[in-house]
Amino acid sequence: MKEKDMTRLPLQAVLFDMDGTLVDTERLWWQAVEGVAGRELTEADRADVLGRPVEHTADWLAAATGAPAADLADTLHREFADRVRDGVVPRPGALDLLDALAREGVPTALVTASPRSVADTVLSALGAGRFAVSVTADDTDRTKPEPDPYLAACRALGVDPSGCVAVEDTETGVTSAEAAGCTVLAVPSLAPIEAAPGRTVVAGLAGVTPSALRALLIT
Repeated sequence: MKEKDMTRLPLQAVLFDMDGTLVDTERLWWQAVEGVAGRELTEADRADVLGRPVEHTADWLAAATGAPAADLADTLHREFADRVRDGVVPRPGALDLLDALAREGVPTALVTASPRSVADTVLSALGAGRFAVSVTADDTDRTKPEPDPYLAACRALGVDPSGCVAVEDTETGVTSAEAAGCTVLAVPSLAPIEAAPGRTVVAGLAGVTPSALRALLIT
């Protein structure tokens, strides 16, 4: 490899997705949607369920059931929030990585397609002060898979997306982060994600270190 290819950018910040990435909530969301849909979900449903804001999934359910989308969204909010309150479980290695980044002074942000009410419940469970910034579906006009949430987090932190690693578990989130210009560490939860240029796929966060994240920022 040529020397110029080994230029390493400084790690300015790490931007974390929430559901399925930091906490094991993708299954809770899947269960909530199944309950509202009144049937078991299949592989064909993933694109409209995982990584999507509540409103998108409600519109999708409305088209299939004929029920008002607004009513479905309210029910989805309630069902998911109830499940989150009953059991937020951090994914293996998530808290260790957050603590290691804090010790090294690397800023972190939470970037989620969940509403503020759910994000605040999870933030409280994870411990106050773990993130310098949090961006939810309520905070931007467009949410994932658009780049807006990640761009908003970078602006709030005062960092360049090219110096940030985004940690995501769904194709929807990966698309959002990459469109914003971030390097991506993908930790698939319920659906596989393919490796690609600027994207590294690992089985989980256990053993991931700040040094490993810095190593991803090589131009």
